[in-house]
Amino acid sequence: MTKITKKRKDALSKYDNSKTYSLEEASSVIKEISNVNFDSSIDLAVRLGVDPRKADQNVRGIVTLPNGTGKDVKVLALVTPDKEKEATEAGADFVGLDEYLQKIKDGWTNVDVIITMPSVMGKLGPLGRILGPRGLMPNPKTGTVTMDIAKAVNDVKSGKIDFKVDKTGIIHASIGKTSFDADKIYGNSLELMQNIIKLKPSSSKGTYVKSISMSSTMSPGINIDTNI
Repeated sequence: MTKITKKRKDALSKYDNSKTYSLEEASSVIKEISNVNFDSSIDLAVRLGVDPRKADQNVRGIVTLPNGTGKDVKVLALVTPDKEKEATEAGADFVGLDEYLQKIKDGWTNVDVIITMPSVMGKLGPLGRILGPRGLMPNPKTGTVTMDIAKAVNDVKSGKIDFKVDKTGIIHASIGKTSFDADKIYGNSLELMQNIIKLKPSSSKGTYVKSISMSSTMSPGINIDTNI
């Protein structure tokens, strides 16, 4: 039998793990049960009643969290020289093209988001095996392949995230930090959930949102009422 650590016992004593909490209640409880000595991330895990193997049920979307993510998102803008100033002024951390393509080929992926232009996508194709598994491949559907580089950089820096159901039917998304006020955690999680609900596929039958769990780094999960 796995031994329960002192910190986990303390966390479990502060809430009822057999209870289903409202999203607003969970946003307060999560702060109480997070006891690591750093500003940990808060995540939602949403299990959907969809079959991800079917293209029309592969739920995917983008959302701008009203209170940001709390993360210092590192952005690489792969752009032609005429767009470099625009990307730099918008706050991109790394700006360039061929030199960064070579760095990626050599294994460098020390960024969170890559933004590029339609004309550059052809050069990124061969890097798919490096960028794809890391979720770094730019995609027009998430706004990371665009001619409006400044807007794309600003959106990402201000809290825009993309989410996608995985092969087991679950969406995992980071919605803030434990240093956030409870109302900010609630605002971000509600915005995400409302967007997920709007994306319900017409071909999905039965219960769409099957379960929701909120957790922070190394904390237990809080079960949340699916009636948002």
